[in-house]
Amino acid sequence: MTLPRTTEGFVGGRVKFYVGRIVYVSFSRDGTVMGFGFPKEWRAALVESEPDKFSLPSESDMRFNWVHVRLDAIDAEEMRDLVENAWAMCAPKFLVEEYAAGQGYR
Repeated sequence: MTLPRTTEGFVGGRVKFYVGRIVYVSFSRDGTVMGFGFPKEWRAALVESEPDKFSLPSESDMRFNWVHVRLDAIDAEEMRDLVENAWAMCAPKFLVEEYAAGQGYR
């Protein structure tokens, strides 16, 4: 919730985080899997590189920039990176730049 313009919603038993109307992170009902925004052109390589950690979304969600990760397979730092990068895909670029500068990323 500390990422600029983020709102939280609860839809179909799932916690979702948005920028505007775009979902950038969602958690499974049982809290074991996180879906996150990720570039379509790189997701196959991500999943193939660590199939025990990452998986593709359902066939109906393949049209979206989306990947799943098992939460027990990542630590807090990796989760932060995945969430921040997913947020940056849908947030206005000036906000991404301000946030990155404020975090010391640039």
